[in-house]
Amino acid sequence: MSPGGGRARGRVPLCPPGPERLRMMLDYVADQTDKFISAKSKAERKAFGQFFTSAATARFMARLFDAPQKDVLEVLDPGAGSGILAAALVETIEHRSDRVKEIKLTCYETNPDVIPLLEANIEYMKRTSGIRLTSAIVKENYLLSQADDFSGAVVAAANPSKFDLVIGNPPYFKLAKEAPEAISLMKVCYGAPNIYFLFTAMSLFNLRDGGELVYIIPRSWTSGAYFARFRSYLLEHGRLTDIHVFASRSRVFDKEHVLQETMIIKLRKTRRAPATIRVTSSADSSSFNDMTELSVAYDLVVSGPERYVYLVTSSEDIDVLRRVNSFEAPMPSIGLKMKTGLTVDFRHRSLLRNTPGDHVVPLFRSQHLKGGRVVFPTGRENEYMSDELSGMVQLNRNYLFVRRFTAKEERKRLQCAVYFASQYPEYQKISTQNKINFIDAVDNSEMSEELVCGLYIVLNSSLYDRYYRILNGSTQVNATEMNTIPMPARKDLERMGRRLIERKNYSTAYCDRILEEVIRT
Repeated sequence: MSPGGGRARGRVPLCPPGPERLRMMLDYVADQTDKFISAKSKAERKAFGQFFTSAATARFMARLFDAPQKDVLEVLDPGAGSGILAAALVETIEHRSDRVKEIKLTCYETNPDVIPLLEANIEYMKRTSGIRLTSAIVKENYLLSQADDFSGAVVAAANPSKFDLVIGNPPYFKLAKEAPEAISLMKVCYGAPNIYFLFTAMSLFNLRDGGELVYIIPRSWTSGAYFARFRSYLLEHGRLTDIHVFASRSRVFDKEHVLQETMIIKLRKTRRAPATIRVTSSADSSSFNDMTELSVAYDLVVSGPERYVYLVTSSEDIDVLRRVNSFEAPMPSIGLKMKTGLTVDFRHRSLLRNTPGDHVVPLFRSQHLKGGRVVFPTGRENEYMSDELSGMVQLNRNYLFVRRFTAKEERKRLQCAVYFASQYPEYQKISTQNKINFIDAVDNSEMSEELVCGLYIVLNSSLYDRYYRILNGSTQVNATEMNTIPMPARKDLERMGRRLIERKNYSTAYCDRILEEVIRT
């Protein structure tokens, strides 16, 4: 590629001056991308984890940057695709800055089908941009190209490239835990990682101090133990300044029909946290005209030793976090712990039974959780199982059962039911399917019925249901996350439980009322 500069000639359309010229440049790149997409099947694109960014989203991302006022800017797009993000960023820099005279653009792209389009689009950008644009297209695996530098394996010779700005829409797919990328970037992951967060970590590494990164990525990294190493790295070396949340999962990649909980983040490479984070949200990614904006205290968004990121989008969300956080006592600190059900029944079909009998125990499933109580049996198949495998049975004592999975459209994410051992005195042991969670005492001691009912009031409340939705955008209730959520003191749980036992009112409205009384005292 030759260095840029100059104006459109010959085959390039004549561009008007100023902002109109810039809009034509981005629109041209977007139009060429649309033509490329229409010629490919979704299966072909998915093979590369490639979902192209819309022009509106690219422009929004580019405008999040506070471009440094210097003569030459070095910009990285580590998963460049067709170059639409680069075009949006060039547009933004030229529109906002009189100081910048040259942009040095580095693009990584390995898809041989899209590289010719990327090359053509960058050449077009050079001819139409009023800022000198030089470029390098690196046709290497972005992660492996500098894995040694990232891991510190080459200390003496390490001289990794550093950039002022990084913009990206990384691929989304899982790698095998034996993949070279997973092994090379082990300090930010374990097991089989999704490639998107490896791209994000490497891009932060590629920033120079004070540089900025804007990425569009799934929401999944914001909580849970699986992403703990990544969050630790990201939030130790960088600080979030902006978060954008899409209310609709289906509107982000309009032509791709991607059902993915997606967000846009901006980080600055610094160890100094801002006082607040700007949190925006929109339902319409085609224009962002319906966007709401909120300024939230940094310590409220990035919170706890796990460094979870809470996606608050309203003043009501802020109030929910503050009210729940006022308890400051997660379950393990009061002698309780949520665990995942023991039995993966499809792996042990030979142990399943339809009727009770000798050495047979009840197998409790999510279907048995109804109206806050456990209803068993229901007459369906495989409600019992053999007790021959000790690791799949547990003592028959009091528990709170919680569904692990709910449908996206369901009104409540936290759905639970009280289980009293006294209702099934004929059994010494029971089993729980792994599609439910259960809360047990840490020391395996018996929990009182009052304590179980108090836990029910808390987790069945609107307050805790909303808190969990702010913490986790998925439909799965994760036991690890639940064990970090602040809870009322044990004596308060038991006091609330006695009220439930007396009234036998398992409605959310009643639970809300009882919990509110505890919060006010």
